[in-house]
Amino acid sequence: MNIDLPPVTRVLLIVNVAVFLLQQVTGNLLVVHFALWPTGPSPYGNVVGFEPWQLVTYGFLHGSITHIVFNMLALWMFGGAIERLFGSRPFALYYFVCVIGAALAQLATVHYFTGGFYPTLGASGGVFGLLLAYGMMYPHARILLLFPPIPMPAWLFVIGYGAVELVLGVTGTQSGVAHFAHLGGMAFGFLLIQYWRGKFPLKPRRILMR
Repeated sequence: MNIDLPPVTRVLLIVNVAVFLLQQVTGNLLVVHFALWPTGPSPYGNVVGFEPWQLVTYGFLHGSITHIVFNMLALWMFGGAIERLFGSRPFALYYFVCVIGAALAQLATVHYFTGGFYPTLGASGGVFGLLLAYGMMYPHARILLLFPPIPMPAWLFVIGYGAVELVLGVTGTQSGVAHFAHLGGMAFGFLLIQYWRGKFPLKPRRILMR
């Protein structure tokens, strides 16, 4: 694996870590203003609720050291390979489309199904989009699971991980995790890649990949 990271992946890693460190200094201040809050009136006096910028800013906040470590590990593992393949500008577009798509999926899930008024935060939407892209672009690359340490092809890992997220989301087995946001990041990433491949009636100016 090439450890010389391309520029956008490197900047994303640096900004995420810097914001997490800032969170440790400012307490809940950043969460109150920049996490993704549900639409509708807020029941909390110090929380305004949903604002448009939260569709992006939530993706730079994290809830714990474990949360950011796993997200940044995945960004490091998959981001560089995808950025080198797509190019830096398309990669940045792809990443933020996945982040915003994940946010929209989470807002819809809370509004129509789960209810409640709680913040969503983390880079997982973008990370799951990168995972999806890696599985599509390098389907036969081997990915080593952590638990258990079993290697498997990327396409199988992506499909399996997506299926687990869907089951957990539908059953509500793992509370406190935005499973449908993860799936939203993957879904929007898939749609953008298919658009770039020229699979839709509206064609891109230049087909970047087959």
